[in-house]
Amino acid sequence: MCSVWEAGPGASYRIPGALIGVRGQSGVLSAWTGADRSDRGRAARMTGIELRSAAFNDHAAIPRRHSGEGGDVSPPLTWSAVPAGASELVLLCEDPDAPGGSFLHWLVTGIDPGSSGVAEGESPHGGQEWPNGFGRVGWGGPMPPPGHGVHRYFFRLWAVSESLSLHGKPTVDAVHRAVRGQELASGTLVGTYQR
Repeated sequence: MCSVWEAGPGASYRIPGALIGVRGQSGVLSAWTGADRSDRGRAARMTGIELRSAAFNDHAAIPRRHSGEGGDVSPPLTWSAVPAGASELVLLCEDPDAPGGSFLHWLVTGIDPGSSGVAEGESPHGGQEWPNGFGRVGWGGPMPPPGHGVHRYFFRLWAVSESLSLHGKPTVDAVHRAVRGQELASGTLVGTYQR
């Protein structure tokens, strides 16, 4: 048996013998896998990270002050349920609705797995910020084309087993490929913005 779920536009994952579910309105994805069939079918649980912002709710509008036309200040984020054994956390914010394909707004690697969030306008503890799609290092707030409708901004936090091998100016696709196979758990928060 093989289950498939959508992880975002253009990305789906297969987990043999898995039960997939979303907890509450937090957008936290959890998977239970029957990895050890010799143990009478008992399922091992892969935990989901709970990712939230005090600035906006899941699937709600991101305040203007966090946008490129506002203060361009990164939003505050908090997280919990990071699994033991994570070597680091990776934070990504992408806009899959951009005219040219997924646009990178924020990428931070090497975040301390013992941390529980990041304050508004700050970089996560221990993290290395990378160039965004605007060509600047760090946060680049929402700035969709005027009249292009509502854009979705996926904030993704991964707990990974090893440091990612990224170089130069990584693309959204390069980050997703690098995380594949290293992911211990993840959490997603979606904000929206339009001009």
